[in-house]
Amino acid sequence: MSRKLYIDTSVIGGYHDSEWMNDTRLLWQQARAGQWQLVTSIVAEAEIQNAPENVRQLFAETFGAANILDTSTEIEELAEAYMTAAVVPPKFADDALHVAMATVHGVRLIVSWNFKHLVNVRREDGFNAVNILHGWPPVRIISPKEIIYADQSQQD
Repeated sequence: MSRKLYIDTSVIGGYHDSEWMNDTRLLWQQARAGQWQLVTSIVAEAEIQNAPENVRQLFAETFGAANILDTSTEIEELAEAYMTAAVVPPKFADDALHVAMATVHGVRLIVSWNFKHLVNVRREDGFNAVNILHGWPPVRIISPKEIIYADQSQQD
């Protein structure tokens, strides 16, 4: 069975961005081959509303209703706890929501190209400290580069 990956907005946009395109498209190829199940949330759906047409089209082709996670009071409260703990500033509330969405919905791998607010050791430690304090399991926050080679044999 394929593992679920929570895909944030930066990765969806990265599919058409020359800097991130190759690795992002390899991730999509692996998902189409059944290696990963890609999920996202209504946060990403809202964020891409003003994105270029090709990004909105990719979102529509990739994510059906069953793969778009919805919010809840628990998610809102957890995101607020991240900001209260200064893991991310309130200005970046959507980043806190992405992590809370994945955490509460039980998706342990969050994939992002956002190195400033998500994919970095200090932030991941902060999110996980808050998760543990609130009774949630830890999550991993990784770039597509870290996931696309995950199942390669050690002889490569």
